[in-house]
Order: sequence, then C-alpha cells, then structure tokens
Amino acid sequence: MARERRVFFRSRQPILALGVAFLVWCGGSPAWARVADVSFSSSTSESIQQGRELYTTGQYAQAAVVWQQAAKVYQQRDDSLNQAMALSNLALAYQQLGNWSQANQAIATSLKLLSTSATNPQQAQVLAQAWNNQGSLQFAQGQAEQALNSWQKATAAYTKAADSVGVTRSLINQAQAQQALGLYRRAITTLNQANQTLQQQPTAIKVTGLRSLGNALRVVGNLSQSQQVLQQSLKLAQELRSPEEIAATLTSLGNTVRLQQNPQAALTYYQQAASVSSTASTQLQAQLNQLSLLLETGDLNTAQALLPQINSHLANLPTSQTKVYARITLAQNLMRLHQAQPQKSQIAIPSWLEIGKLLATAVQEAKHLQDPRAISYALGNLGGLYEQTQQWTSAQELTQQALVLAQGINALDISYRWQWQLGRLLQAQGNTEKAIAAYDDSVQSLQTLRYDLVAINPDVQFSFQEEVEPVYRELVSLLLQSNGTQPSQQNLQKARQTIESLQLAELNNFFRAACLDANRQIDQIVDEQDQTAAAIYPIILRDRLEVIIKLPQQPLRHHTVNISQTEFETTLEQLQQNLIEPDTFTEVQALSQKVYEWLVRPQLTALNASDIKTLVFVLDGSLRNIPMAALYDAQRQQYLIEQYSIALAPGLQLIDPQPLQQQRLQALTAGLSEPRYGFEGLSYVESEIEQITSEVSSQVLLNQDFTSQALQKQVNSQSFPVVHLATHGQFSSNIEQTFILAWDKPINVNELNDLLRNRTQNSSSAIELLVLSACETATGDKRAALGIAGIAVRAGARSTLASLWSVDDQSTALLMSQFYAELASSQVNKATALRQAQLSLLKNPNYAHPMYWSAYVLVGNWL
Repeated sequence: MARERRVFFRSRQPILALGVAFLVWCGGSPAWARVADVSFSSSTSESIQQGRELYTTGQYAQAAVVWQQAAKVYQQRDDSLNQAMALSNLALAYQQLGNWSQANQAIATSLKLLSTSATNPQQAQVLAQAWNNQGSLQFAQGQAEQALNSWQKATAAYTKAADSVGVTRSLINQAQAQQALGLYRRAITTLNQANQTLQQQPTAIKVTGLRSLGNALRVVGNLSQSQQVLQQSLKLAQELRSPEEIAATLTSLGNTVRLQQNPQAALTYYQQAASVSSTASTQLQAQLNQLSLLLETGDLNTAQALLPQINSHLANLPTSQTKVYARITLAQNLMRLHQAQPQKSQIAIPSWLEIGKLLATAVQEAKHLQDPRAISYALGNLGGLYEQTQQWTSAQELTQQALVLAQGINALDISYRWQWQLGRLLQAQGNTEKAIAAYDDSVQSLQTLRYDLVAINPDVQFSFQEEVEPVYRELVSLLLQSNGTQPSQQNLQKARQTIESLQLAELNNFFRAACLDANRQIDQIVDEQDQTAAAIYPIILRDRLEVIIKLPQQPLRHHTVNISQTEFETTLEQLQQNLIEPDTFTEVQALSQKVYEWLVRPQLTALNASDIKTLVFVLDGSLRNIPMAALYDAQRQQYLIEQYSIALAPGLQLIDPQPLQQQRLQALTAGLSEPRYGFEGLSYVESEIEQITSEVSSQVLLNQDFTSQALQKQVNSQSFPVVHLATHGQFSSNIEQTFILAWDKPINVNELNDLLRNRTQNSSSAIELLVLSACETATGDKRAALGIAGIAVRAGARSTLASLWSVDDQSTALLMSQFYAELASSQVNKATALRQAQLSLLKNPNYAHPMYWSAYVLVGNWL
C-alpha cells in the first residue's frame, strides 16, 4: 500500500478542492478510496516494472503503452498468468485516462484468463489483484454495489494467497463502497476488521496500513479514532526512522486535526512534515497545505513568505500528475491571495498574468501526459481565472472545453463545477435562461453524486459551505429573480425543491451517510390532513430573503425582503444572544419584531383569511437557531406563540405523519441528575421525571440505571411511543460534537441512531415522540441547530422535541408537566400541546421572558 500522496486544503474558489483530492481518490495507488493494486512480482519482466513506475508518477498514457505491449508478449508466450497481470494493470491505466470501454474489456479479459479456483498462492495473488482492480473500476463508474461484490471476492482471494496487506487493502475498499451505499454501520465494522488485521502486520507494513485506516476513519467522520490511529502510525514510523513515512503521516494528522477545527495544530503538523521530508513532492504538498491554511486564517504575510519555497520545489518535480495538480493548487491559492489582500497591503504576489501562465503550463503538461481529467481541471481553472478578470468570452470558451472533456470521461465530480462556472459566466453576460439551465445541470450532477461527493469526499465535507451550497442558492436566486412580476408557480416549486435538495445534501454531509426516510410531502398534509396549518419556507440569499408560503388547497404564495445576508444573519445572531439572557425584554422584542416583519407580516392577511392555527417552518441556515415562538408582533403586542401553534420540519417531507393515539400514553423516561463527565448535576431532573410519571405511564431509568445498554434494552423490549431523555446534550454542525449524556458515556448521534433504530423497523413501531430535555446548541456554532434536525431525522422518530439552550430547572419541569398533561387529557395535537405548555409559562410573571419558554422546538410531525 503506497504512501499517501495528498494535498488537503479549503478553498473559497469553486474549482479547487476536488482537483487536489484527485491525487488521493484517483491517483496512483491512493491511500484510501479505491485503493488500486498495480501488480508485479520477482519474476516480472522489466517492461511491467517500467509501467508500474510510470503509473505511480501519473504518466498513465505511457504506462498503458508499456503494459499493452507486455500483454501481447505474454499472449504470444501462452503465459496466461502474467498476461492477466498485465491486463489488470492496463485496466487501471485506461481508467485514469477515462477510456472506460477499454478498461472494462481489459479487466474482463484478465479475469477470464484467471482460474476462479486458484491452485497456488501466486495464482490467488493475481486473481485477488484483478478482483480488486475491477472493484476500483466499477466504483469509479458509480457501480458501488458491484464494486462491493468484487472487493469481497478480492478479500477472499487475498486471504487464500496469505496476503494480509491485500486483505487490509480490499477491506478498506469495501468500507468505501458500503459508505457509498449508505451502509454506515457496516463500513465501521469493516474498518474495525481492517484494523485488527493491521495489528498483526510487521511494523513497516503497519505504518502505511494504519495511515490508510486513519484516513478512512477521517472520511467516515470518526475524527477522534482517526487521530488515535494516525498517532499510532506516526509512532511506528518514528521507530523505523523513516523520514518519508513520518512526513506522510504528519500530513494526514494535519488533515484530521484541521477537520477538528484546530488550525494551529494542523499548521504545526504540516510544517513538521515539510521539514522532516527530503523529497520535493512531499515538501511541496505539505507547504501547499500550509499555504491554504494560512490564507484561511488570514495570515497573509506568512503565506507570502512560503511562495519562494513552493516555487523551488515545483521546479524540481518531473512532469507528472502530481506536478499538474500542484500547479493548479498554487494558482488557485494565489488567486485567493489576490482577493484577500487589503488594498494598501505591501505584500508582493504574482500578477494575474503570471498566474495565467502557471495554469497554461499545467494545461500543456496535462496534455503531454494525455490525461483528459487533468486537462479538464487545468482548462477549467484557467477559465476560472478569466472569470475573475471578467474576460467573459475567453472564460466561457475554456469552461466549455473543460466541461466537454469531463463529460467525455463521465467525471460528474468535476462536471458539476464547470456547469456551475458556466452558469455564473452566462449570468454575468445577462443570459438568464441559459444560466438557469447550466445551474440546473450542476445541481443534477450533484444529486447523482450525492453519496460519493457529499457524503464521502472529505475535502468537500470540509468546504461544504463554499464548494457545494452556493450552487443551490445561486440557482434559487435566479429562479426567484424579480423582473417586476411574481415568479411562476413552476419556479416557486423548483426553488423549494432545490433548497430541499440542499438540506438533504447538508444532512448527508453531516452524517457521511444517506439518512432521510421521509415519505410524505408537507403540501399534501396541509391540503388533506390539517387544513388549519400553513408551511413557511424562508430562503436566505446573498442579497435578499425570499419567503414562500403554502396555504391549504391554494397555489404557493411568495414575498421578497430586500436585506443582505450579512445584515439578516447579524440580526439573528444578536437575537440569539439576547434570548438566553435575563432582563432583555426590550432587546428581544425589538429584534424579534424585525424577524416577524420579514417572515410573517407580509402574509398575515392571507393567513387570517384561511383561518390558520399552526405554522410549520422549514427553516434555512442560521434561522434554525432562532425559536419562531419568540417572534414578536408589536402591533398586537403578542409573541407568535400567542397567535399560532408552531412546528419545524427538516425538509419538505415527513416520516409517515400520524396523530398520537389517544389512549393512555406510555413513555420510556431516562435522566441524569448527578454530575458526570465534567457536566454539572441537573437537580430538576428527578422532579421533571416525577411529574411526567404522574401524567403518563412511564418506565424510568435514572442516574446509574441510565446506561446506553439499559436504554437499548428498554427500547427493544417494548415499543414505547414516547422516549424522553432528560440529560445534558449538545447539538452542533459537527457530528462528533452532537451527543446526549448517559451514565456510562456520551452517546453520539450515530450511536443514538443505532440504539433507537434497533427496534422493529415497521411503521407501527416508530417512535412517535422523542424528547431531548436539557440539551443545547453549541456555543458559537452558527449552524448548530443542524444537529437537532440531524437527530430528528436519524433517530427515525416522527416528532422530536428539543431545547435550543439549557433552560432553568424549575421552569423546564413545569413546561414538561403541562405538555404531557395536555397530550394525555386533551384532544390536541403535539404542536398545540407544546403551545399550551409554553403559554402557561409565558403567563407566569416569573417565567415571562422568552428564555424560559421559547427554547423548546417541535421538529417533524406536528399532528
């Protein structure tokens, strides 16, 4: 398994991340995704080994020629085993060149030549390599299920050949396919199996294997475990005193801690990697990582000081795929440096012309390598530079050339970028109709790539807000663009569907897995099941706020608020801060009145005419951190909760919404009142549980009895319609920081998913209501409430009641008691029960401030 060759960075430009990620995902012997196996042995001819050297340096066309000739020679000698080996390698070279039909033919011929019942270890070895490479080829063509099957066969053959390294390689590949299929738990199990295999390897093999495993764990979101495994790899590399292995693992560690939002530690690792290594390519990659991180953190002087070293190492590299992408990465970072540089700054950076020459050289080198993917990247990036300098015609021509190449090799992961770029260029030239078509193509490519690109590729995960989200929002902006008339119903529908796709992609990105089982449109529920409800869809755009309203059995309504995203989000941030502070009545009402005027006031007449009782918000972005109940109508001097019941929905669809059965409710109630794991005790929990038990039939797990195992046992033993967890917890846009606290450990969101979904999966046993009391959104995380939507969707509950911040002990107990009393004794839905409970606190002078009663939000089914 080859040493990782990777540049990791975060870019605000739409053309960077995947170009560099290509070095890992599709380059020679990558370290994690689609790990290929370029085969050779001690008896292999010189030409086969020459092809391997060309392949590992990214010279795929030349490698293909060498292996093609070798295959013919072996055919003439009637040496089917070595012919099969050469063809297996040839398939990989064709894959990198985008010659899919030739690649498929080569691997099929290789497998046909090989006996499926290998009689000796050498035959089993070559067979294993062929199955492994077929899996790589299938996965690259989007055939994840077939790839998984091929990699499973490779594992069996590697086992027969007693090649434990190959077993590990194929297991890591299996985990990649399982992730692409949304089989998160199976992927983790497979990776753990790979880890066990690695522990039995010699130190030299274990170093690279553990690094590959650490990279894989980073991809699936297990950052803490990734760091632990990489630290083990580093320790072994240091024992071997291997500078290149040490440098490679240091770079991987930098990538992991960077995802953990620790830029200083990442920078230190990158600097150490550059200083330890003696090879220009490794030093260059580490320094490019440093450069992007320094630009991200605003340290422009240090970034500028790195440029001479980077240029020196770049000059010393032979022409290869690595060099092409290094040029592109450097050029894009220089473009970022141009954009970030203050006007009066004295930092000397290359001119636009010099950056253009850098990219033009990358184009020529990519053409020399006959690598269509690299050519497409270089051309597309050059088009991006012309976009920056507003040379629209040249930019469009280059972008279209890049797009044709990407589509010719079925590279959707780069096609979407050039489609997006083309849309921006067409819009800049005033061609709105064609711009919408280009944007739509880009979104469709992203939809096709949803699992591979959004849920798997870590670079895109890291830069989701810069690399994926703008495509959706800019399309919506075009669809709802005002030319003095209201948008058509078709455009309103498409705008909502586009944001729905974005929210689903965001959740998949959050979980690194597919996660939405919803099956009923909110429009259908409003039209058929609850005609007293209206759905409100605010959409935050760069220069304005768009709000779409769905009223029962009526066409969509719409209004626009001319406010910049910056001003809007600043208001929301100020409101959020004041909501959790006492003695801020005036500030809260003034700020929440603004949001009320933006979201609700323009549609108030229509809401009243339709006799609406419940507002269902599908919230966007930082609006998720604001409780809609606290919006304030200054004219009526009322909060929104005094006018309507309120619910939230994570998207346009819900999980089979049904009303709660009106028999005596049964609840599984668990809580912690004592301090655990650095969290203070929650003295109100026992009182809260007592009051809940007085209203509904409850099975109680308190303190020592509330362990993850005990919770799972109770969930599995009886189908409680209500699960109430009164314990510390946190919602975050980071999956590792979204958890609830049990007595024995914090339970993260994926573990909670496994725990709650282990009950029978048919709809009759779905959790009707999951209550998360005493949890809160992570401080300073603008997208923290994404974690609430994530838990709501991931747990499979029809409804989730959660708190945006940790609320006063006694007021929480009173609210929960009233909520369950309403559910148990009244013919009301869950949204109305919550409203009545919130109003009971609002009317109490001790708890009239919104900090006490507005924190709780109902997500999902409000019936």
